[in-house]
Amino acid sequence: MRKQIEGSRAVAEAVALARPEVICAYPISPQTHIVEALSAIVKSGELEPCEYVNVESEFAAMSVAIGASAAGARSYTATASQGLLFMVEAVYNASGLGLPIVMTVANRAIGAPINIWNDHSDAMSQRDSGWIQLYAQDNQEAVDLHIQAFKLAEELSMPVMVCMDGFILTHAVEQVDMPTQAEVDAFEPDLSTEKGRKEIADHESSLIEGNARYSFAAPTMTADYFCQLTKMQCVRSGGDDHKRHPSVGMRC
Repeated sequence: MRKQIEGSRAVAEAVALARPEVICAYPISPQTHIVEALSAIVKSGELEPCEYVNVESEFAAMSVAIGASAAGARSYTATASQGLLFMVEAVYNASGLGLPIVMTVANRAIGAPINIWNDHSDAMSQRDSGWIQLYAQDNQEAVDLHIQAFKLAEELSMPVMVCMDGFILTHAVEQVDMPTQAEVDAFEPDLSTEKGRKEIADHESSLIEGNARYSFAAPTMTADYFCQLTKMQCVRSGGDDHKRHPSVGMRC
């Protein structure tokens, strides 16, 4: 369904469609609207079962995500700028353990002279941290990439950052084509049964030791997932006017 929507709200709705089971939240501009919107969705009961954890810092947010993911829960968090730097120690633990965490990075400048505007220096500082990085050039891509990120993370047993421009995208109102819940349920790995969880856990354990090798599959898999998701949306819309080009900005 097409709608005019703020980028942060669109991302929150996309994340909710992927049915995360643990959301770890600590506010920092310009990503705060994302976790605020998710908190409202969780409180309303629309996203069950999901535990929304208010933590005391970005380091705690990543630490909770690591624990939840290691226990088998689909986990999500979001951060920006200094917040990403504060969680760096845990960021490396997540990739080293091969945990399929998805994190939004609302790109914002780092440090002096206290610049809060858009800059990729935060994500670039973690370029070699072992996370897959996906970059959105508009809010439609931000929505699509978040839905793809959960599948990519769980198929490769690697954490994924979805990077979107702070303020320029997070606070911009644009037209976005949101997929339906049925489309996302059909697209994402199945966590609804013990059998589905065991299959994913077995798959992850076979990848952890060699996740650097498997990361080379990420660009091809992302392109394939993009085609699958776009095809579903085109079928629903009754035409091909919704076709989009996938973001190729990626680092493993």
